[in-house]
Formats: sequence, C-alpha cells, structure tokens
Amino acid sequence: MEKTNKANKTSWFKEMKAEFNKIIWPTKERIVKETVVVVICAIIIGIIVAVLDMGIQYGIQALVG
Repeated sequence: MEKTNKANKTSWFKEMKAEFNKIIWPTKERIVKETVVVVICAIIIGIIVAVLDMGIQYGIQALVG
C-alpha cells in the first residue's frame, strides 16, 4: 500500500511539471499593455460612476428641496 501511495505522489509531481512546461507565459510588453488597458478602463468607469452619482444626487435634491 505504501509503495502505491509513493508512486502516485511521484507520478502526480511529474505530471504537474509536464503541465507547467506547457504554459505559455506572456511577454513583459503584453503585460504592460494589458495593465494600461485595465487602468484606463477603471478610470473611465470611475468617471462614469462619479458623473451618474452627481446627476442622481442633483436630481434627488431638486425633487426634495
């Protein structure tokens, strides 16, 4: 029983190493480009949310006040 368990662990690590060798890691340039896109999208969405928030706040104040 102990040999089978040890063989399973060894086999699992060999298979995991083989899978890691199949990974295609992104280049530094691609990471930078994707990071810039994410930051720009976050800023744009933040501006949209802020404008909507101010518009709704102004609308509610106009209705209540």
